[in-house]
Amino acid sequence: MAQDSAHQSPSTAPAAEARALLPTVVPALLVGVVASLVLLGVSTAAEELQDVLWRDLPDALGVGRYSVLWMSVMLVATGIAVGLVVWKVPGHAGPDPATTGLDAPVLPPAVLPGLLLATAFVLAGGPSLGPENPIITVNVSLAVWLGAKAVPRAPERGWVALAEAATIGALFGTPVAAALVISEALAGQRIEGRLWDSLFAPLAAAGAGALTTALVSRPNFDLHLPSFGRPGWGDLLAALVIAPVGALLGMCAVYAFPYVHGAFRRLRHPMLLLPAGGVVLGALAALGGHLTLFKGLDEIAELAHDPEGWSAGEFATMTVVKLAALLVAASCGFRGGRIFPAVFVGTALGLCAHALVSGVHPAVGVSAGVLGILLAITRQGWVSLFVAAVLVASPGILTLLCLASLPAWLLVTGRPQMQLRADGTAVR
Repeated sequence: MAQDSAHQSPSTAPAAEARALLPTVVPALLVGVVASLVLLGVSTAAEELQDVLWRDLPDALGVGRYSVLWMSVMLVATGIAVGLVVWKVPGHAGPDPATTGLDAPVLPPAVLPGLLLATAFVLAGGPSLGPENPIITVNVSLAVWLGAKAVPRAPERGWVALAEAATIGALFGTPVAAALVISEALAGQRIEGRLWDSLFAPLAAAGAGALTTALVSRPNFDLHLPSFGRPGWGDLLAALVIAPVGALLGMCAVYAFPYVHGAFRRLRHPMLLLPAGGVVLGALAALGGHLTLFKGLDEIAELAHDPEGWSAGEFATMTVVKLAALLVAASCGFRGGRIFPAVFVGTALGLCAHALVSGVHPAVGVSAGVLGILLAITRQGWVSLFVAAVLVASPGILTLLCLASLPAWLLVTGRPQMQLRADGTAVR
C-alpha cells in the first residue's frame, strides 16, 4: 500500500508563483521583437544585395545570371569580401563557425557588426549556409549586453535562453520550434521547479519573435506537395528506408568535416582560405546548377513545385553537390548555419526516391529525407521532426516520421557531430 501511495503522489517539485513569472513577460516580449527585427533586417539587406549581384549586375554586363562564369566569379568574390571582414574588421567576425552550433557564444558588442556584415555577404553571395547560427549569436550577445545594463542582477543564462528562443521562433515563424529546442536542452539539466515554469519566459519571447516575423514577412514552409492522406504500409516502408539513408548520407559529411576543415586551415590566412572555398564552391555550382546555391529555401520551393521536372540522376546530383557545398562552406570560414541547406539536401533526396520508385509519395520522400539529414547534421531530434513535418501540411505524416526517426537516430546517436572543438576534433 505504501508503494502504491508513493506512485500516486503528485510531483513534489515546487511550482513558481505567478508573481515570480509575471516580471519576465515584458523583457521576454521585448527580446522577441528585437530578435525578429535583427533577423528580418539582415535577411532584407541580403536579399537586396542578392538582387543587385545576381540580377542587375550580370544584366548590365551582358552575362548570364547563372552562367558558370558568373557563379564562379560571385562565389570567389564573396570569399574575398568575407575574408576582408574576417581579416580587418574588429572582432574578426567572431569565432571559427566550425566550432559553434545553435548554443551560441556570448560575444562582445564590438564583434557583432563584423559578424552581421559577413553573414549578409554569405546570404547574398551564394554559399550554401543559412542565417540561423550567426543571428542567434548576435541576438544572444545583444540580449546579454543590454540585459546586464537594464537589470544587472538578472542571471546571464536567462537572457541567453530568451534570445535563443526568440530567434528560433522568428526563424520558423512559430514558437513551437523554440519550445521543442529548449525542452531538449533542459532534458540533460537539473530543472528547478516545473518544466512549464522554465519554458514560460522563453515561450513568450519565441511567440513575440514568431508573431513579429509573421506580421512583417509572412513565412510559409509548406512546400505544397501533392496531397497526402491516410498513410499506408508502402508509405511506412518508404519512410523507414529513406530516413536512415538520409542519416547515413549526412554522416558522410559529418565524418569528412574535420578533414575538410583541417585542409582549409592549412592556408591559415582568411584572404587565402575563404577565396579558396569560393573557388571550390564555384566548381560545385557548375556541377549542380544554380539551385544548389544560397541557403536553399526558395530553391526547395522550386523543386517541390514540379516534382516530376527532373530525373532521378539530376536529383541525386543536386543532393550530393548541395551536401558537398554545405560541407565546404562550413569548413572554410563562411559565417552561417547548416539547417536550411540540409533541408534542401533532404528534399532533393526525397524527390530522387520518388523519381526512382513512383510508388514513393513525394510528401513521404521529402519529409523522411529531411528528417534523416537533419538528425545527422544537427543532432536535434525535436527540431528535425518539426522541420520535416512542417514542410508537409498533413497530420498523417507525423506517425510515419516518428517511426522513421527511430532507425535514423540509432545511426547517428553517440557518433561525432558536425561541430568541432578548438583543436579541430569533432564534438561527440
